[in-house]
Formats: sequence, C-alpha cells, structure tokens
Amino acid sequence: MPVKLTKREREVAELVAAGMSNKDIAAKLVIAPRTAENHVSRALAKLGLTSRSQLAVGPTNNAPCPRSDPPGPYRPWGVQIDSGFE
Repeated sequence: MPVKLTKREREVAELVAAGMSNKDIAAKLVIAPRTAENHVSRALAKLGLTSRSQLAVGPTNNAPCPRSDPPGPYRPWGVQIDSGFE
C-alpha cells in the first residue's frame, strides 16, 4: 500500500529535498520553525526514513518507483497526497 502524506507534508518534503532548512521552510510557508520541523519528522516517519539526506536522495535501488497518483510530477516512494477527503 502506498504511503500517504498530507499535502503540507509533501510540500515540506519537497523543500527538504531541495536543500532547505527548517528555518527556510518556515519562512517560505509562513509557519513556525517548530511546525516545519514537525512536518519533516512526520514525513520521514511515514516514509520509513531516518534522515533529511535520505529524503533528498529518494529510493536507493535501481527499481522504478511505483506510481500511485495520476500523471504529473514524479513522486518518489509511491507517495500519495492525502487530501483529507475520502
């Protein structure tokens, strides 16, 4: 079953992957640095990762990542965005 990140967790994960610090993410998204840190922690936990660098690198094997979402931007780890509506 694919991992589900909230829209905000996905957004923060993409900013981490782009090399931004929690402080930079907080400023960009107009949230508290602690809130950014919490989003990063939850995204890492849901993806089974232990470091920000793993988030930036993505999958380490050569197998293609499963796609679990409609065509669009590449989404590593088979992540789905949880819209909150089901």
